[in-house]
Amino acid sequence: MNVNIKGKASSFMDEFKSFAFKGNVVDMAIGVIIGAAFGKIVTSMVNNIIMPVISLLLPSGNNYADWKFSINRGTEIIDGVEKAKVIDIPYGLFLSEIVSFVIVALVLFIVIKKFLGFVMNIKKAEVEATTPAAPPPPPAQEVLLTEIRDLLKKQAQ
Repeated sequence: MNVNIKGKASSFMDEFKSFAFKGNVVDMAIGVIIGAAFGKIVTSMVNNIIMPVISLLLPSGNNYADWKFSINRGTEIIDGVEKAKVIDIPYGLFLSEIVSFVIVALVLFIVIKKFLGFVMNIKKAEVEATTPAAPPPPPAQEVLLTEIRDLLKKQAQ
């Protein structure tokens, strides 16, 4: 069994190069990198601006990171000291993630639906403007004369 490993390896590398360096793959990679950076900006905006303002507006005045449900599950003795067993559910952090998601979804909606739709409409208008219009239909007299000519040709045959 003679297998040409060197030929298969170079073929694999050629296929990989053609896949990895296509324009759409590179564009997608750039989009992922920009999306990650945008996600960090949105997270920072939510955590450092929006949620603290919401904390100020609520009567408790606590930081949103401190918002939590505490469930008491009794007590336990550790090293001779009785301690309460408490489970905290930090819903404030969850709410900040929901706000982040809503902001990202809103921006994506605006970019994809509105901005790209606007760009596509402009391109469509440009294509329609450069496409020559269909010639107007011939006048009725010309159509009638063409029919008469065709009938005369038939009779002559």
